[in-house]
Amino acid sequence: MGSNAELLEGTVKNVLEQDSLKWIFVGGKGGVGKTTCSSIVSILLATVRESVLIISTDPAHNLSDAFQQKFTKSPSLVNGFSNLYAMEIDPTVEHEDSLGSDATDGFVSELANSIPGIDEAMSFAEMLKLVQTMDYSVIVFDTAPTGHTLRLLQFPSTLEKGLSKIMTIKNRFGGLLSQMTRLFGAGEEFNEDAILGKLEGLKEVIEQVNTQFKDPDLTTFICVCIPEFLSLYETERLVQELTKFEIDTHNIIINQVIYDEEVVESKLLKARMRMQQKYLNQFYMLYDDFNITKLPLLPQEVCGVEALKAFSHNFICPYKPSITRGTLEEVEQRVSALREQLKNAEAELDRLNKGEQKA
Repeated sequence: MGSNAELLEGTVKNVLEQDSLKWIFVGGKGGVGKTTCSSIVSILLATVRESVLIISTDPAHNLSDAFQQKFTKSPSLVNGFSNLYAMEIDPTVEHEDSLGSDATDGFVSELANSIPGIDEAMSFAEMLKLVQTMDYSVIVFDTAPTGHTLRLLQFPSTLEKGLSKIMTIKNRFGGLLSQMTRLFGAGEEFNEDAILGKLEGLKEVIEQVNTQFKDPDLTTFICVCIPEFLSLYETERLVQELTKFEIDTHNIIINQVIYDEEVVESKLLKARMRMQQKYLNQFYMLYDDFNITKLPLLPQEVCGVEALKAFSHNFICPYKPSITRGTLEEVEQRVSALREQLKNAEAELDRLNKGEQKA
């Protein structure tokens, strides 16, 4: 790797220092720690920005679990903060809520079910319309696994296709639709212009936001992964798709990295470390112009505001193992640990011998 790659390695400081950013997406394969990472990014942003909103678009909704606080589809202030808000949206529920009970909205609802993907697209457009009315300096998206995220980025074209289908229906059956609505008593409430107006309004919102998404000064995407083959493959696919959609991405967070810092060595851990190192090398080779942040695998979950804050240090300072192999200190620690293990084993043996004697 060149000196440029070494310069870029290690932190998400570049994201925190880019004051112009309005939209930050955090995504990747399922189970790699996206919610923990997006939560910590939002906590760090809250220290340098006036107001931050984190939105979960993952139907699984782990945001409430990460902060150990219940969130809803409306922004709620996160406990312990004065400028960090969170909300969770469910595409299906949001879509149903965004539609009223009158005839026009009922028809739009039926239409949405007949065009693949348009229900999520409309729900996302409704959510963006709501978010645009709020005055947050930056918005962080905790996205669903990769496939859902890529669909989200295709929403403008999905709405475009939906509108084209409606125009086709209108041109072919406009007169018949009007007669049927009068026949069933829907009256003036139901007309093609009202339907088109509703969808056009949503399309305008999402197109405006889509333009912002393609502006690297306003939007960036942070890819989260783990050092394993499938995650490397998903990340490569995600980066390619983001490039295709002209969405900026220059940060990768590699989570659950095993460091060689166990005093007593383990064959299993050694094997896992060798496997991880193989994929870490590939990440650095493929993305030498990315900011790559490595996070250690912990023995416990990172849940609750205090735990998230404590772990956030690793996002702005590269993690350093607690011991260095081959040093005097490391050898002394290993000898001390082995003595302790020997002492415990002897005590266990003594206990078992006494038990056998009693029997």
